Amino acid sequence: MLAIIAAVLFLIALVFELIFGVGILGFRTLLVLVFITAGLLCLALQLAGVGRRA
Repeated sequence: MLAIIAAVLFLIALVFELIFGVGILGFRTLLVLVFITAGLLCLALQLAGVGRRA
């Protein structure tokens, strides 16, 4: 489940990056970095075994 959430977060980050492009470090770039960091956190938790069904 966390892997699916991570994929959605990465997709949102990609869409923001494609819409707004790479610019100076501002709110949009910060927002993309937040989604990427959240996606990486979800992947790390998934690989650690959190959220698996028994």
